[in-house]
Order: sequence, then structure tokens, then C-alpha cells
Amino acid sequence: QLQLVESGGGLAQPGGSLTLSCTAPGFSLDDYTVAWFRQAPGKEREGPLCLTIREGTPYYKKESLKGRFTISRDNAKNTVYLQMADLKPEDTGVYSCAASRGSWINLPPGAWSIWGQGTHVAVAS
Repeated sequence: QLQLVESGGGLAQPGGSLTLSCTAPGFSLDDYTVAWFRQAPGKEREGPLCLTIREGTPYYKKESLKGRFTISRDNAKNTVYLQMADLKPEDTGVYSCAASRGSWINLPPGAWSIWGQGTHVAVAS
């Protein structure tokens, strides 16, 4: 069963930065659209927050994250990144990446075929 692996979470202070990574052990992400989702404590998972289609073009689905979060991909490293800057306490949550083969801009949350376990991000002073 294909699975993604996230890393890079941790504790950050408000205004700080973190970079999350999403890798795909055993398969190539080249032909996949990859997205980031977030689940805040006690809330439903939201997303996709942003995604990168297989051609590399980024799309930001959550307006409030534009300018603070940057999604990118490095196909040579088979990794998708989420750079998070100017972090706020409301950014706290479990961040998961998901992938689906092809180029998808408006795929519903339930239609993503491959998921990771998530990485925890906590923003607190």
C-alpha cells in the first residue's frame, strides 16, 4: 500500500517558521498532484490548504495562508515541501500530505488516494 511520510513538524513561536516535507518511499511523485491538509485540535480536517500539480504549479486554496505558506516540489528528491512563515497559534495542528495521480486542481478531500500519517505543528510562546 502506497503511503506518504511527513516530517518537519515541531514547536514554533508565533512569528516563527517551519518547513514540512512530504516524501514517497517506494514510488515517484512525478506524476502526482500533492496537497497539504491540516487538522486543528478538536476540529475537522481542512483542506487542501494548497497543492502542487505534477507540472509544479502551486495553488493556494486557503486565502488566509497566501503570503505565509509556500508549497514547492523537488522531483529530484521526490519531496514536496510546505514552508510556513509568520506562524500563528491558529496554525497549530496535524499537517498531512496527500497525493493523487494526475493534475488535479479541484479534487474533493475524500478523493485523494494516498495519505501520510501527519506531522504535528504547535505554535505557542
